[in-house]
Amino acid sequence: MIRKIFLFLIILVLTVDFCKSQAFIKTSDLFKRPESSGKLNIYQNPAIDSLLSRYIIINKKLRTAEGIQGMSGFRIQIYYSSVRNAREESAKARAEFINTFPENKFPELRSYAQYQEPGWYMVRAGDFRTKTECYRFLLMVRKEFPNAYPVPDIINFPDLIKK
Repeated sequence: MIRKIFLFLIILVLTVDFCKSQAFIKTSDLFKRPESSGKLNIYQNPAIDSLLSRYIIINKKLRTAEGIQGMSGFRIQIYYSSVRNAREESAKARAEFINTFPENKFPELRSYAQYQEPGWYMVRAGDFRTKTECYRFLLMVRKEFPNAYPVPDIINFPDLIKK
């Protein structure tokens, strides 16, 4: 009987410690202002703070294929295959894409060569936040690559400074 109580207490302590270590972010912490400016009061349901915390924690874990932190978005898939010489064919498809759409014509359309287990090679282009934005460029890309299609992917963050 003592063993059961002891085991129950250990499980209880570990559960409380785990819950306490979860990061919790309040909305008022996100909108902090300098001391010299006015005061901001936010009145809202506490569940919104919980949802914001979950959203921030989940998005911190998103990584692009290169291992860089990213965000959910869309890319245009130009090539996808697992045949024996898929690696060489994907390199040819990417080179053809780069030559067809030089960087000065469409600076948004960066191409990415990716590998996915168990042997799939793919070439994807662009970093689009919305499907609508992706389809605008897809129509231009399909003129040269008729089998291109949009795919959801983890994209790089957009540049904050527009050149």
